[in-house]
Amino acid sequence: MAAEIQPQPQARKPCLLSKIDAFQEVVSTAVIIPKEDGVISVSEDRTIRVWLKRDSGQYWPSIYHTMPCRYSFLFFSLLEFVLSEDYNKMTPARTYQAHQGRVTVVLFVLEMEWLLSTGQDKNFTWHCSESGQQLGTYRTSAWVSGLQFDVETRHAFVGDQSGQVTILKLEQDSCSLVTTFKGHTGNVTALCWDPVTRVLFSGSSDHSIIMWDIGGRKGTAIELQGHNDKVQGLCYASHTRQLISCSSDGSIVIWNMDVTRQETPEWLDSDSCQKCEQPFFWNFKQMWDSKKIGLRQHHCRKCGQAVCGKCSSKRSTIPLMGFEFEVRVCDSCHESISDEDRAPTATFHDSKHSIVYMHYEPTTGNLLTSGTDKVIKVWKSTRSVCCLETGW
Repeated sequence: MAAEIQPQPQARKPCLLSKIDAFQEVVSTAVIIPKEDGVISVSEDRTIRVWLKRDSGQYWPSIYHTMPCRYSFLFFSLLEFVLSEDYNKMTPARTYQAHQGRVTVVLFVLEMEWLLSTGQDKNFTWHCSESGQQLGTYRTSAWVSGLQFDVETRHAFVGDQSGQVTILKLEQDSCSLVTTFKGHTGNVTALCWDPVTRVLFSGSSDHSIIMWDIGGRKGTAIELQGHNDKVQGLCYASHTRQLISCSSDGSIVIWNMDVTRQETPEWLDSDSCQKCEQPFFWNFKQMWDSKKIGLRQHHCRKCGQAVCGKCSSKRSTIPLMGFEFEVRVCDSCHESISDEDRAPTATFHDSKHSIVYMHYEPTTGNLLTSGTDKVIKVWKSTRSVCCLETGW
């Protein structure tokens, strides 16, 4: 059923522009063609399709190419095609023998003419797109599910299934390990690098997003908690200073990054409540001496202190710390949080499908999502003059 689009001045929400729903299987990846009303999709039904928007407003496939075996970001090899200027013909150009396991991420670096790829064989490789030759490879500790690259410093950011992010320095035919860091309790599912602010965003199956201040060299890591399921995609709109994230629950969250955010505190260790000094249940000596029953330990999300349930009975949002949902805080911190401190820094939108992939095109401000419902949706993600009826 087509979405009914109606005008509403300056609506701050993703606005559905088009739907493409002619797939037999889930679309594992898709991109908006820059400066063109078109979409390229790769589906689990073994098809690569180029969709162009017709005068009717509907997308129709100008190219429909079926692969000989199942591909999701292709399987073991990388296949390069050349598109004609009118997007009506696709010619095979080169095959890169890159992996011995399913390919998970592919990234083309135009400035370097490098093709970066990762696979479930735990190998990160980079090829020269001019010669087709493999320039180097790096063995990761777990298979990679996120990949970004900084052209200026030649740093590759690699996120894997263990929840670790690795920074590699790439040369023409070698690479060196710069550092590794880990802040997620689940596997890394998405990475996004902003070369202007020198900030890396990572999303995870633990539902969280972490903003890593790489360029500041202070080791700052800011948590963003706004999803109830696995984070599936991250995009940064530098011109509006907004982070766009999506998750398996179908939510699209637009974060205002033009605010001063605060790091979440480390959780403190204690054998007793740091407010009322009641012993926790493992502190047998204090329980015996005070003749009191041990209590369960909790932590205040604002100050990090170890507290009992009675001293942390309140809940509050703390948006500048990334907590857009209500979290546990101790009673004294709850009193210190003002209504201004609770002002949200993110907006939440329902895409109406369980998202598996997202792509943002900065030249148009359009956003693309594909879902488990085998549908691609194209959205207007910036401040818009239209909004969406709910019956779609």
